[in-house]
Amino acid sequence: MVDFDWILRGSCYLLGDDIPHADGVIPQRFIIDRETDPDVLKHHLFELTDPGFVRRCKPGDIIVAGRNFGVGQKSTGYIAMKALGLGVICESMPTQGYRGAIYAGLRVLAHCSGVTSKCSNGDDIEVNFSSGLFTNHTRGLKETWRPMPQSLQDLVSKGGGEAWLSTWWAGEALAPTEN
Repeated sequence: MVDFDWILRGSCYLLGDDIPHADGVIPQRFIIDRETDPDVLKHHLFELTDPGFVRRCKPGDIIVAGRNFGVGQKSTGYIAMKALGLGVICESMPTQGYRGAIYAGLRVLAHCSGVTSKCSNGDDIEVNFSSGLFTNHTRGLKETWRPMPQSLQDLVSKGGGEAWLSTWWAGEALAPTEN
């Protein structure tokens, strides 16, 4: 299993409110085509919202968004974010989007009121997704929000829903059976 770190530190990529999943996070054509290959998707993340984003981002960078981030029921863009080693902290996210992000294995903190006022594009920020601690090293400020629920941390740390199920099935296959 790959080492997993709950703490990401990198550049802030600040987005506003109401960023839709289709054509905001990832072009809709990949959703329609049901594309799930991370190597294909990662080249098109935020293609229409922030052209050139993929060339500028680095593993550890953090998407900071306002209200209603990723509106839509698909997880295609979250697969791309995970493949690029990114995390998300936002003011709010629809339930379906949050579920998609968790299932994809993406580190995400939702319900972080006022987070967009705590940073600017390019700020050096750090987020501990298991404790909820947010640090903006550029501005010298800290804030703590509700962390990712403990009940979901195992799922994310194993790489998302499919990876968690594979681990679970492997454990079941090794478990002794009762006669």
